[in-house]
Amino acid sequence: MTRAESDRATASGCPVHNFNYTELQKAGTWFEKYDELRSESAVYRNEFGPGFYSVVNYEGILDLLQRPDTFSNSVVTPLDPNPAFKWIPEMLDGDEHHQWRRQLGPLFSPKWVESLEPHIRECAAGLADEIASRSDNQVDFMREFAQVFPATIFLELMGMPVEELDQFMEWEHAILHATADDLEAHGERQFAAMQAVMGRFASIIAERRAEPKDDIVSKALTFEIDGAPVKDEDLLSFCLLMFMAGLDTVAATLGWTFYHLASHPEDRARIVEDPSIIPSAVEEFLRAYAIVVPARKVMHDTELQGVQLKAGDMVNFPLSGATRDEEAFDDAAEVDIERSPNNHIAFGAGPHRCLGSHFARRELRIALEEWHKRIPEYRLVPGVELTETGGQLGLTSLPIEWERA
Repeated sequence: MTRAESDRATASGCPVHNFNYTELQKAGTWFEKYDELRSESAVYRNEFGPGFYSVVNYEGILDLLQRPDTFSNSVVTPLDPNPAFKWIPEMLDGDEHHQWRRQLGPLFSPKWVESLEPHIRECAAGLADEIASRSDNQVDFMREFAQVFPATIFLELMGMPVEELDQFMEWEHAILHATADDLEAHGERQFAAMQAVMGRFASIIAERRAEPKDDIVSKALTFEIDGAPVKDEDLLSFCLLMFMAGLDTVAATLGWTFYHLASHPEDRARIVEDPSIIPSAVEEFLRAYAIVVPARKVMHDTELQGVQLKAGDMVNFPLSGATRDEEAFDDAAEVDIERSPNNHIAFGAGPHRCLGSHFARRELRIALEEWHKRIPEYRLVPGVELTETGGQLGLTSLPIEWERA
C-alpha cells in the first residue's frame, strides 16, 4: 500500500492495520478478531499484500451488498483485483448475472430441495450409522462426516463419480483454504487447482453433450445467454463455482455447529430432547458462525460508513462482522438456539444472495436430525488444539468422542 493510500484512509478516520487474514489460527480466533475490530471502527484499512479495506458491521455490509453497481462482484479475494478466472454466476454483474440466476432458480427452489430430502436423509443416515458402529467411539468429524456428507450429494447432483471425492477435496483445499504467506505461490497453487477442476469438468461436459442425464451439468447445457447457447468456457466456470459452493460451505458450517454442540452439552441436550427446534438452531449457527469472507472491487468513487473509497479500491467483508454485530443482534456473541427474530445475512443479501440457501439449510437440518438419533452425546477429544483457516472460516479438524450406549 502506498503512503498516499494510507494517508487517505487515516484522513477518513479509518484505522490502519496490517495482518494476514488467511492465516491458520486457534479455533474461534477470527470471529473474535473481527468482533474486536468492529468495536474500533466499522471500516478499517489492511496493509497486508496490495492493501484493501474491510467492513465489519451489519449496516455497512448490508449497504455494500445492495449496491452492486458500485461494488463489483468480479473478484474473489482483495489480494487479486484482476483475477485470471471467472466463477459463474458469482463473479458476474448486471444483466448477464440476472440471466444466469433466472435459469438456475428452478434448480435450487424450495420445491426442488424438497424432492431431494429422501436422498439427503439416506446419505446422512448411512454416514452416521457407519460412524456410530465403530468400536473406538471417536471420529474426526470434519474429515469423515462434515466434508463427506455434502460433497457426496454434490458429486451425485453434478453427475460425477463419488469415488473421486478425495481428489476433489484436495483441489478444493488448494483453492479456498491455502494460506497466503507467499502471495505469488498462493496464487499459482490456487490457479493450478482451478485448472485441474475445470479439466475434469470439461470431460464431464463432453460426455453430457453426447448423452444427457438428469443432473445439473446436463440441465446447464440447455441454458441460453442473450439468446445463444452458453459457451463451453462459461459452463466450465459455472461448474467451478458449483464445485466450490457444494464442497465447502455446508462442510464448514457443520464443523462449527458440531464444535458448538460438543462443547455446549446444554444446547445439545435441548436439540436431542426437542428436535423441533433444530431449524431455529440451524439459523443461529449460521448467524453466530458465519464463515464467508467475500470481496468486492469499487467501480467508482463512493463513501461507505464515512470512509471515502476510490474506483479500483478493494474491499472485503467477513459476514460474521454483520451477523455478530451488537447493533443488529442482542447478545450477538452468544449462541441462542431459539433466537427470534433472527434476521441474519449469513447467506448474503442483494442480487448475489446465496442461490443454494434452501439446499444448505436442508442439509444442515437433516445432518443434525440423523446424527443425534444415533449419537446423542459426544464431546471434544481432550488435549487437541483445534485450528481454523482464515480466508474462509472453517475448522481444519474436529476430533470428537462418545460413550457407547
